[in-house]
Amino acid sequence: MMEVDLMHPSYDSWDSDDEYEKFIKRMNPPRVVIDNESCARATVVRVDSANKYGILLEVVQVLTDLNLIISKAYISSDGGWIMDVFNVTDHEGKKITDETTIKLLVDYIQKSLWADSSFLPSRRRLVDFAPSSDYTSIELTGTDRPGLISEVSAVLTDLKCNVVTAEIWTHNNRAAAVMQVTDEVTGAAITDLEKLSKIKELLCNVLRGNNKTRGAKTAISMGVTHTERRLHQMMFADRDYQRTGQELADETMRPKVSVVNCYDKEYSVVTIQCKDRPKLLFDTICTLTDMQYVVFHANADGEGPEAYQEYYIRHIDGFPINSEAERERIIQCLEAAIERRVSEGLKLELCTNDRVGLLSDVTRIFRENSLTVTRAEVSTKDGKAVNTFYVRDATGNQVDARILDSIRQAIGQTVLQVKEVSRSPPQESPTRFLFGGLFKSRSFCNFGLAKSYS
Repeated sequence: MMEVDLMHPSYDSWDSDDEYEKFIKRMNPPRVVIDNESCARATVVRVDSANKYGILLEVVQVLTDLNLIISKAYISSDGGWIMDVFNVTDHEGKKITDETTIKLLVDYIQKSLWADSSFLPSRRRLVDFAPSSDYTSIELTGTDRPGLISEVSAVLTDLKCNVVTAEIWTHNNRAAAVMQVTDEVTGAAITDLEKLSKIKELLCNVLRGNNKTRGAKTAISMGVTHTERRLHQMMFADRDYQRTGQELADETMRPKVSVVNCYDKEYSVVTIQCKDRPKLLFDTICTLTDMQYVVFHANADGEGPEAYQEYYIRHIDGFPINSEAERERIIQCLEAAIERRVSEGLKLELCTNDRVGLLSDVTRIFRENSLTVTRAEVSTKDGKAVNTFYVRDATGNQVDARILDSIRQAIGQTVLQVKEVSRSPPQESPTRFLFGGLFKSRSFCNFGLAKSYS
């Protein structure tokens, strides 16, 4: 078992408004415990700290960014103090025993516990640039359509921009992307204001297309944000949770989300049942935080094929949900948060030498063969491009094997690998995953933090 007491940072130049919070931290410093002994199947991460708005998401974000799978979570944050327990494994289902990974885990959680909360309201924007010394970050949201990513990539290639990394999501006929690009000539961030202006103008034209009701807008930001968190913010701000009437007809594929009020304790109780997948806990907590709800207690189980999550929440103003419209909006937003990462059809993995225009060429081949990209992850490292595309037939049918073979011949048989992705409807659990009498006693905090879970 590794236990780490966080050392207090320098107290120089503190703002007087933060003195009380820092005094509490000084008297009761946060603590992170990494325990590989208590649970047979997972590493147990315990986090105790003074509470602040958004801190739960910060800790979950650290675990997610380190590619850890959260199989169980027990959260309590009443009384101005958080006591959280996470059971985590690597992607092979093994405990975290590598000392370097453990040190990174502790260091990053330490920083998140000491840092000032930085959760800003979602900003409505369709194209945005965040200059840095290494690359220029471009944010896009707009109406999804077949070939959209190909058109965006072609514009960037024509303007001598190299896509270094990108993440693209689509949901409910909306699309969002965060792309890091460099200037082809300098290999660094784009600083030419005239060129930036032209990129914005042309990308807006592509995003706007023939859609007159939800056109494109542009904005410039100097900040650098967490890509996946930003994508959630962008799609939430773009109201992708609003149903269009063109979603899957099979309602059994939809996550099951319910919201009821616990009047005795003035909480609203959110229960989620859906197919389990990596990063699910991050996605749901991210959405609750963006909607300005505070999680006081939570219990999550993702050890089986189905995931069960339960949250006891209040709005940041201290009140539970007080209208049917608000309840319905939470359900829609959580459904959207879960669905954004869910893909069906084919998963194509590309690994080859990176070059300017690679993304444009690959997506053009997809478009010419009537495939549409539903989600994509693009990255480059040491001159190698490692890209993952989730694609489907533009008509909604299964991808024809002959078309797939033609695409692999054009791109390279060894360069492009194919993996099937399937979606199965959620199954009813024999037992509901509920706190069941949590508020009949005061034993929850002791139960959640003193007991080891296996």
